[in-house]
Amino acid sequence: MAQRLCSGGFDLRVFDIVTEAVDALVAVGGTRTTSAADAARGADCVITMLPNGSHVEQVLFGQSGVAETISPNALYIDMSTISPAATDAIAKRLTDAKITMIDAPVGRQTQHAVEGKLLIMVGGNDAAVERARPVFERMGDTIIHCGSVGMGSRMKIVNNFMSITLNATTVEALLLAEASGLDAELARTVMLGTVAGTGHMGSTYPAKVLKGDLSPGFMIDLAIKDLRLALDLGRSLNLPLETGKVAEVAYVSASEAGHGRHDWTALYAHAREQLRS
Repeated sequence: MAQRLCSGGFDLRVFDIVTEAVDALVAVGGTRTTSAADAARGADCVITMLPNGSHVEQVLFGQSGVAETISPNALYIDMSTISPAATDAIAKRLTDAKITMIDAPVGRQTQHAVEGKLLIMVGGNDAAVERARPVFERMGDTIIHCGSVGMGSRMKIVNNFMSITLNATTVEALLLAEASGLDAELARTVMLGTVAGTGHMGSTYPAKVLKGDLSPGFMIDLAIKDLRLALDLGRSLNLPLETGKVAEVAYVSASEAGHGRHDWTALYAHAREQLRS
């Protein structure tokens, strides 16, 4: 991401505790600095991307931190994936110091970062987001304004929750295929032709529950029946299928609440009803 900024004509002052990371950026036009405070001095925009909230707080407010030198007119952008609570606390401290902050974590893979094709989830006021747009456009091709400061962090956590848990279900599906004697690549090909591989977000949810239509395309009670067939097959093959067991609990709960003959996306409607009760 920093290399993209360098190659895009931005004057980049860089600091990292990993010397090799700084060396790599100096080699493509970045200027080496001796501390976070040194890097932030005189900058129009200061960007951090660090492993967790405590690191961000240290870089900002610790000894030789950004807060010592950042200009009141500068824009601060945190692109780290950290807890929303940490983002909120940092934003409050910076707001109290009259420094404008944006949170902008990213999605997609390493190669997308190399190519400048990241998806960037931005939280901040409209003026600050527009001010940052030229910077973001060097790093990503999809920039989504999620709301006020902190909403970028929240969106990233939601996104990662889905992708990380789907990974566990993907493992169980492929193991079930292999243990049943199927070729994993063949199973992948089949699933890419159904919702299993294409995903609910782009098909079943916008067609059904998100527009308030719970008429059955595939009923919850049928989903329970088919899920139990898979769990029974797993047990016969000594596969625990833990995510499948958790899903069974959710589907049964929805069925018992009266959604059994509704579309399987009514699982979302049921969960929202439970949240409100």
